[in-house]
Amino acid sequence: MNYKISGDNLQLVTMELGPDEKVFAEAGSMVYMSGNVNMDTKMRGGLTKAIGRKFAGETMFLTEFTSTGGAGLVSFGGNAPGTIKAIDLRGGREFIVQKDAFLCAEDLVEMSIAFQKRLGATFFGGEGFILERLVGDGTVFIHACGDFVEFDLQPDQRMKVDTGSVVGWDSTVDYDIERVKGIKSMFFGGEGLFLTSLKGPGKVLIQSMTLHNLASALSPYMPSGQTSGSSGMGAMFRETLRR
Repeated sequence: MNYKISGDNLQLVTMELGPDEKVFAEAGSMVYMSGNVNMDTKMRGGLTKAIGRKFAGETMFLTEFTSTGGAGLVSFGGNAPGTIKAIDLRGGREFIVQKDAFLCAEDLVEMSIAFQKRLGATFFGGEGFILERLVGDGTVFIHACGDFVEFDLQPDQRMKVDTGSVVGWDSTVDYDIERVKGIKSMFFGGEGLFLTSLKGPGKVLIQSMTLHNLASALSPYMPSGQTSGSSGMGAMFRETLRR
């Protein structure tokens, strides 16, 4: 499979599929496809894994795309302004992502739920206590709001990050939640009560903008009523951001 990521901060990933080659994606992420690509919605992995995806904040059903009668094209995009990154999982690499980060992947990639290992992350993680584990002999594409910032943490190297800004990390990275120190910092610092603590070794991906912050910034400019066409569109956009 060949692919191309195009655009600046409203990116698409376009895949060139060989005959009978298959990829799967989050429902509703397909932008366009060639006429010889077939689309089929399934519970990949059966009911148990489908329920797990629902707990992780994703849909129970995933959509598969298969090229027939020659090479085909299919393109995917995220649900908010942002960027797309390819992660190669071949060689036994395992990657953990927050909910809503998964976009699409090759057929050999397996997606399952990953429970938080620590009590602090479970109750104060902000993104829920269930994460998504991605593993398999292929490439997966994830989406972030804004731009990606990548760090390669060395053994025992630590980093503290705003909880909602962390997109994903290698499974070798230790992850926990810690309380912001100091009463004034907690209540008047504007950074929330908790931070994500990450300890290497391994790669960490951070997004420059969170969907929550984007919605908060746009909220004062959105029409409050639905009496006209423009206000109706505003309500629809607010509903999209809440998702």
